[in-house]
Amino acid sequence: MDTNNILSAPLLLDYECPLDLHCAYTKDQILIAMDYPKLASMRQGVLYIEEKNTDLFLVTINKADKDYSPTTMYDDYFISDYLFHWQSQSTTSETSTIGKRYINHCNQDGKVLLFVRDFKKNALGTTPFTFIGKVEYVKHSGSRPMNITWRLETPLPAKEQINLGRNVIG
Repeated sequence: MDTNNILSAPLLLDYECPLDLHCAYTKDQILIAMDYPKLASMRQGVLYIEEKNTDLFLVTINKADKDYSPTTMYDDYFISDYLFHWQSQSTTSETSTIGKRYINHCNQDGKVLLFVRDFKKNALGTTPFTFIGKVEYVKHSGSRPMNITWRLETPLPAKEQINLGRNVIG
């Protein structure tokens, strides 16, 4: 199968997930789909759902000074159609419980799900996130924040490279 031409497809997890790859969802839709009832409690772009052993990353690529504080202007971007550079929260170190969970998630049967949008707002209001899918830890550098390279389980299709304003070369 040529995964670069997938428009949308269900993600296979060891629990039910009604979200399709490469489709757009609001933060509340994502949380409801993940059976996380505390919608207002997610104020940042990361959430660990312990019952599912799953980390959710909701990432805005282009951050405007008016929408983000200096401590949340993380440097997140696609390296290629298979790789994504992500900065952890500014307090996360490689020796912290969270940092170790990111590094060792595969060995601990953990999952990391990536949702990305270009900008926080567009002409219609708040921009939804595109579900990029599962990612796996590749490497990291630094600490507080950690700079982590993640490998996408399903490559970013050309359609999403255009939608996310990227000219990704893999």
